[in-house]
Order: sequence, then C-alpha cells, then structure tokens
Amino acid sequence: MRLILASSSPRRAEILRDAGFAFEVAPADIDETPRPSERAHALVRRLAEAKARAVAARAGDDAIVLGADTEVVVDGDVFGKPADAADARRMLEKLSGRAHEVITGVALLRTRDGALLEAIESTQVTFATITPQEIEAYVASGEPLGKAGAYAVQGLGGRFVTRIEGCYFNVVGLPLARVYALLRDLECGGWTPLSR
Repeated sequence: MRLILASSSPRRAEILRDAGFAFEVAPADIDETPRPSERAHALVRRLAEAKARAVAARAGDDAIVLGADTEVVVDGDVFGKPADAADARRMLEKLSGRAHEVITGVALLRTRDGALLEAIESTQVTFATITPQEIEAYVASGEPLGKAGAYAVQGLGGRFVTRIEGCYFNVVGLPLARVYALLRDLECGGWTPLSR
C-alpha cells in the first residue's frame, strides 16, 4: 500500500523522509480560507481532511493519504501564512515576548475502504522579546512568508524560540509520532510505511 503526502510542504516531506518513510507527494489544491467564526481546532481538522479527500479522489485503491494543516494561535487569533511582509511584521510583533499555540490537524484516509483517522496536536511555543530591528531583518530575509505564524522554527526563526512544550515536529508542520501511531492503526496485510 502506498503512502501519499497531500502537501507541497518541503518541511513535511523532509520530516517523513528523515524518519525513513517511503511516500509519494501529491499536493492538494483546496481553498484554505477560514469560515466565519471558525475556531482554530475546527479549521485544522477540516482542512486536513479536505486535503486528504482531494488527493484520495485520484489516488486509486491501494493508498493511505496523509493530509495536514498547521496554524498558530495567540489570544484566540489564528495566524496562517502571512499575506505579505506587513502581515508577517504584524504577526511577529504579536508573538514577541510571549507564548502561543501551534496546532496541526492530521487526517489519514485509506482509499480502499474510506477508513479515516484524525488527530489534532498542540504545542506551546514561547518567543523571546524581538526588537523592531530584528523583526525587520527577519521579514527582509523572506523566510516568514509562506509559514504559519510568519516563522520557521527550524530556520532563522528558531533564534527567537526560548521554549517548546510538546512536539517539536508539530511546530515544523507535522507531528511525527502522532502520524506514525495513526499509520500503525491503519496497517493491514503486513504493510509498513517505512522504507526498506
């Protein structure tokens, strides 16, 4: 049985590859716009499942499709990917000197029978106080664009992180241990998601 990652994220692919998983990549093309009044946990669950279903529709009957969505939450506000440099700056100013939550919704869909397993992982991340000059330099690097919450913990943004409570890989974009546990629950016929 094939494992398909329904994401174009190089970070998610790297996490799976480094952990020894054999998989294919098939990005899902879905609308990720939050619905009015949609709370963060409902959003990541809905988007992860929608990504898995979109790719499963064209995957054939011998696959497990992995969909995931990561968001940053502070004071109840959901920070997805910044729209532009000004939006990234706004997010970083709000994260500066405080803790926030990184949540990832994960959905695994077995195409043969439609079996679906879902989970949400939450990690608390604390930022040091960032000066306006540091924010400007970081935004100018281009790294914050395309990243939930406008930072990459595994990149330049890691210099601002003083504490992580929970799964580090969740902050990067894919809670590895949780994904592996769900995959084991979907195993059948001696299939294993690990490469040989």
